[in-house]
Amino acid sequence: MIKSMTGFGRCEVAEAERKITVEIKSVNHRYLDVSMKMPKKLNFFEASIRSLLKEYVQRGKVDLFLSYEDFAESGGTVKYNREIAAEYLMYLRQMAEEFSLENDIKASTLARFPEVFAMEEGDLDEEGIWKTLEKALRGAADALSRTRIAEGENLKKDLLGKLDGMMEHVAFIEARAPQIIAEYRQNLETKVKELLADAQVDENRLLMETTIFADKVCVDEELVRLRSHIETTRITLLEGGSVGRKLDFIAQEMNREANTILSKACDLETSNHAIELKTEIEKVREQIQNIE
Repeated sequence: MIKSMTGFGRCEVAEAERKITVEIKSVNHRYLDVSMKMPKKLNFFEASIRSLLKEYVQRGKVDLFLSYEDFAESGGTVKYNREIAAEYLMYLRQMAEEFSLENDIKASTLARFPEVFAMEEGDLDEEGIWKTLEKALRGAADALSRTRIAEGENLKKDLLGKLDGMMEHVAFIEARAPQIIAEYRQNLETKVKELLADAQVDENRLLMETTIFADKVCVDEELVRLRSHIETTRITLLEGGSVGRKLDFIAQEMNREANTILSKACDLETSNHAIELKTEIEKVREQIQNIE
C-alpha cells in the first residue's frame, strides 16, 4: 500500500460536557514536521498528540487545528484581586491630591481596571478530555489516511505506467546498439575504399577501428543497471509501505545512467530515445516527491 503525503481529515466529537473538533491536513515534506493550533488549556496534551499522529503519518508537513468547547457549568470562577484594587485606589487618590482633582472614584470605575477581576479556570478533567480528544484525533487521522491511501494508489498506477514507457525506450536503445556498430563499420569500409580506390582494405585495421568505436559508444552496463533500477522501483511500489526516500534515491541513480547513455549516443534515434527516457525519469522523480 502506497501513501501520498497530501491529504485531509476532519472529525468532531460532541459529548455531554464538551465538544472537540480536529482538522488535519498534510503536504509534501522531507521529514515529519507537525505544527498545531489549539487552545492554550490543551497544550498539556501536545506530546500525546504528536505520539498518536506518528501511528498514522511517517513523513510530511502536517498541520493540526483543534477547537474545544466546554459545556460544563463549573468551567471557571471570577477572582477579585483586592491588593491590586487597593493599589489602584491609592494612586488615584494621590493623583487627585497632587493635581487638585475631584476624587469621583466609584466601585464600577475601579472594577474596569486591568486585573481587578480575573477569570480563574477550574481544574481540568484531563482524563475525560483526553478520551474525547483521542476519539476526535483518531477519527481525523483515519480520514487523513484514507485520502492519502487513495491518492497513493493513483500515484502508483501512474508510476507503473511510466516505468513501462521507460522500459520501451531501454529496449529500443538496447536493440539499436548493434545496428550502430554495423553501420559504422559499413560506412568506414566504404570511405576507406573510396580513398584507396582499388587498393586492398586492411581488415585488421578496420576491425581495430570498429572495436575502438564500439567500446566508446557501448552502453551495455548502463542499460543493465537502468533495467535493474526500473525493476526495483516496480517491486518497491508493489510491496508498498513508507518507500518515498528509497524511491527518490533510485530515481537519482536512474537519471545518472540516462545521462551517461545520452552522452554516448552517436545517432539521432538513440539520442531522441535517451532524451525521452530522461524526460520520463524526471516525471517519475516529481511523482515520487509526493510519496510518503
